[in-house]
Amino acid sequence: MSVETQCGPLAGVRILDLSSIVLGPLATLTLAGLGAEVIKIEAPEGDNVREAGSMRVDAHGEEHEKMGHVFMHNNRGKKSVVLDLKKASARQALLKLAKDADVLLSNIRPAAMDRLGLGYEALAAVNPRLVYVTACGYSARGPYADRPAYDDLIQGATGLPWLMQQYGTGQPMYAPVSLADRVTGLHVAYSISAALFARERNGCGQHIEVSMFESVAHFVLTDHMAGRTFAPGAHGERVSTGEAGEGEVGYDRLLSADRRPYQTADGYLCVLIYNDKHWRALMTSIGKPELFDDPLFSTQRNRSRRIREVYAWVAGVMRTRTTAQWKALLDQADIPYQAVNSIEDLLNDPHLNATGFIGEALHPTEGRVRTLGNPTTWSGTPLPSLSPTPRLGEHSVAVLLSAGYSHEEVKQLLDEGAACAPRDTSHAGTATAAGA
Repeated sequence: MSVETQCGPLAGVRILDLSSIVLGPLATLTLAGLGAEVIKIEAPEGDNVREAGSMRVDAHGEEHEKMGHVFMHNNRGKKSVVLDLKKASARQALLKLAKDADVLLSNIRPAAMDRLGLGYEALAAVNPRLVYVTACGYSARGPYADRPAYDDLIQGATGLPWLMQQYGTGQPMYAPVSLADRVTGLHVAYSISAALFARERNGCGQHIEVSMFESVAHFVLTDHMAGRTFAPGAHGERVSTGEAGEGEVGYDRLLSADRRPYQTADGYLCVLIYNDKHWRALMTSIGKPELFDDPLFSTQRNRSRRIREVYAWVAGVMRTRTTAQWKALLDQADIPYQAVNSIEDLLNDPHLNATGFIGEALHPTEGRVRTLGNPTTWSGTPLPSLSPTPRLGEHSVAVLLSAGYSHEEVKQLLDEGAACAPRDTSHAGTATAAGA
């Protein structure tokens, strides 16, 4: 397989991506954005998320083929190859592709991959330098290893809905983003990058497991283990904490009922009065400089110990002025604040538009689409422009030919259903977008 001319720090790296939904696709989107060539291996029915969310519809109200908005955002810059891994010839095709690959990522359960003859040992025999990554719900080392895992389930397992119930809404609720998938996907992305760096030093591939439960548990517990961080002391040591109490879980600053956008006289505003300089400036700005000498406010440690009282006091003060008045006062005092944006506000944000983070591109079948840029900027290795999100099986023929298959062999794979490709390349007309 020839290496295409690419740019970015991962130019020349080839990744076989057998993952689906959000976790794995986000990881490989991140790596594609850094220059890696990502070959997305899909089943004949395609990634489930292809048909999730909003889709473009034509003038007759018909949805375009398998191009939901979540899929489109997570799969730009990739090539789609359809292989039915239930068929022996498709599995042989994957092994052939793996010979020249640097990375294989899968969120298929390891036992299922082993049954297909595509586990780590089998792939390492074909390519000892391969970095083989398993993205799973729970570590194989524990009793939950075979449990199914999805974002909502992992959020529940790691206490996020409980935190919302105990300290927020009064009802257990999930975060309204794919938090578990995206946190874990970023763990996958840096793990792959680090494994490639290690291979440059020792020449060896390896098997990496990245689990959702452990990834999100780390995310939650670093904030909320709190007093339980300190194991019972052998000599009667005690734990000094805030209002949660000695040895209790929970970080008070994050759990205060008043840690939310503050209500002003006519709206809401996000304000962070963080250090002594900010607090002194606030007291002076509202005409009460003597308040900084109150033990409640005078030191970071005092404020931390009684943070719920502090937030409640700020909430009361914020209601005394309009949003515009507070912005002027906070600007003069050099105290950080931010508006409470809606999603529509975010799409029209002047900063994001000025940096090019929100752009537009012409998709071959979906027409003009909004795209999201890379949040990183590189001075020495400019990042690539990502190709449009692929149609299902759009690159099956080209990738198999470049792997050494003849035209006749590719046709045989297509005829027996081991591989699939689009029947045509017509560009569908576009009209409106429909929610799903």
